Amino acid sequence: MRAMQTLSAAPMPIPGHIDPVPVARAITPRADGRVDLVGLSKSELREALAAGGLDARQAKLRAKQIWHWIYNRGATDFSVMTDIAKAQHPWLTERFVIGRPQVVEAQVSSDGTRKWLLRSDDGQDFEMVFIPDADRGTLCVSSQVGCTLNCTFCHTGTMKLVRNLTAGEIVGQVMLARDGLGEWPSQPEGRMLTNIVMMGMGEPLYNFDNVRDALSVVMDGDGLALSKRRITLSTSGVVPMMARAGAEIGVNLAVSLHAVTKPVRDEIVPLNRKYGIEELLQACADYPGANNARRITFEYVMLKDKNDSDDDARELVRLLRRYKLPAKVNLIPFNPWPGAAYECSTPERIRSFSNIVFEAGISAPVRTPRGRDIDAACGQLKTAAERKSRAQMDREAADKADALG
Repeated sequence: MRAMQTLSAAPMPIPGHIDPVPVARAITPRADGRVDLVGLSKSELREALAAGGLDARQAKLRAKQIWHWIYNRGATDFSVMTDIAKAQHPWLTERFVIGRPQVVEAQVSSDGTRKWLLRSDDGQDFEMVFIPDADRGTLCVSSQVGCTLNCTFCHTGTMKLVRNLTAGEIVGQVMLARDGLGEWPSQPEGRMLTNIVMMGMGEPLYNFDNVRDALSVVMDGDGLALSKRRITLSTSGVVPMMARAGAEIGVNLAVSLHAVTKPVRDEIVPLNRKYGIEELLQACADYPGANNARRITFEYVMLKDKNDSDDDARELVRLLRRYKLPAKVNLIPFNPWPGAAYECSTPERIRSFSNIVFEAGISAPVRTPRGRDIDAACGQLKTAAERKSRAQMDREAADKADALG
């Protein structure tokens, strides 16, 4: 069972020849030996309780009750579970935990965007971002600690990949956001958190099993109950996994395209050297469920004098028509970060590019940058742990505690 695994010494290589960093196969056990129930499927939750010593009938009943308390009530402590006998609470607490990532730092942008720096039980740091709008609230969720893809325009891509996030750590981000937004008990209407995008740190399709299992919990009608139409998975183009994503996850697909010629995409999205543009677009055309009602979104970051010419726009139109793709193109003004080798295209250039695509009958909105002042905008996520030493962060935490004391 996923939650009961021990750490394997054998590394699992990340596919591809671009910075192949080994990733531990299994979940690092908690220091206290308890099993975290967040992120387990219903059957895995039942199996965990049975492995702890409950008989099959008891395990089935308790699993149903605990599932409800976790995902409908937001409970993090067994003592609040009023339909479970008080005498059983210590038994549960001794063996299990309902976890959340540790919040190291929480920031709020001037535009209302929120960013959290989170830490796992084994001390790994990752980030998530919540973007509020008038008619929706979108949570940008990370799938890995770091990233292996090395996209040259992306700050996250300058990090090394440390490890995959577990299903529990992925679901835990959603739970933590709902904690912060005060959205318990769960309500089908009136939520602030209405959409999820797997666009945080990492490449989701290089952590396929955990992303699939996490989103299964998020989409479960008895769980967090977000419709698959409100969830988008973003990939840089891991072609062999795209059909599986459509078949086994079934959420909306976004593709980080960013260029229309091989030399430019090879430079800014190095994965292109393994899976080229034509192969990627064919996989998009074959993606299950793609149609005019569920268009594939192509992300296109606007880089000055690199990928933003009128000829680039016309070539983009030609490619989308050639593969008969029901597409929307999100044009993303480049978000600068220290040491970046690129500049953002001018507003006039972006407008011209957008007009060419739009006049061809393809939606091409220009995304309004959000959260730039807290480095929460697209391509800016990079954990503050890499900008500050751990000792410095510990000193700051101690100073805060002294101030509060």
